[in-house]
Amino acid sequence: MHPLLRFTLDLFESNQPLDLDNQAQGAINKSSRKLPKTAVVPNPDYSAPIRSALQGTHFRHPRANREMRLGHAWVAFEFKRASRRSIGFSVSAEGLAVKAPQWVLLADVDAALQAKAAWIVRKLQETRERHARLSAQEIVWQDDATLGYLGQPIRLQLDSRQAVGAAGAELLSADAAQSAACAGVSQVLRLALPHTATAQQIQDAAQAWLMRQAKAYFEQRLNHFAPLLGVQWKKLALSNAGTRWGSAKADGSIRLNWRLIHLRPSVIDYVVAHELSHLRVMDHSPRFWDTVRTVVPDYAALRQQLKNEASPR
Repeated sequence: MHPLLRFTLDLFESNQPLDLDNQAQGAINKSSRKLPKTAVVPNPDYSAPIRSALQGTHFRHPRANREMRLGHAWVAFEFKRASRRSIGFSVSAEGLAVKAPQWVLLADVDAALQAKAAWIVRKLQETRERHARLSAQEIVWQDDATLGYLGQPIRLQLDSRQAVGAAGAELLSADAAQSAACAGVSQVLRLALPHTATAQQIQDAAQAWLMRQAKAYFEQRLNHFAPLLGVQWKKLALSNAGTRWGSAKADGSIRLNWRLIHLRPSVIDYVVAHELSHLRVMDHSPRFWDTVRTVVPDYAALRQQLKNEASPR
């Protein structure tokens, strides 16, 4: 690894990647200039050079001020000077951002980018694909909306005329719900709301139910795995973090992201076992992963599935 490099990756950034196709085509009709391999451009419009210079993968940061070809892709990125000791690369849904100390030459920055070109392009593509999946799973909060629960789709049903328990929500089988709109799902979440309810009211009611289910389910799985690992957890808190699925402290406190309740039970079990294993090994050393493996033998595959998950935000 280049001695000046430090890499970070945020796959949970809320902003969506840009789709340049329409912009690029319009810009190409106005410009046919060629670009050098690298350039510094004030107030840049990269659509034309990207499409004219490279008929392939392209990425553009919304605040891009430099651009270069990395492997098979043309990347327009945000470059900043910063008070730091190393060159830092950050890949998010916006694109690639690069920070470098004042004393580092641009040639060294370019060399560092080229040295890790494959990594950068791969992470940019993974981030773009992840946020495309997030967009596809966006929930429209209305009657008959569909959302995930323990890896399966459930349908929302608004009905203020029927009692649905003290919590104001009840999970029913599709047959029991007797709704013609339940095709393709086996369960219906009935909310005690009128059909005139706003999207925010529907979201709040559904999310409150999901969080209650998450806490109860997580406690059940913690109690299952803790004895197997020979540890004891003391406290569970639900997290709403945008970048972490869970965390653990040496005092036995566990935090789990409530959105895990959208995912399959096997993936949830991996996260629960992962955090409980930290009560034995507070790092990610080989000994830690050996500990996880004792209760979740296929943790590597589940870990990869978790990275690929597109839980609704």
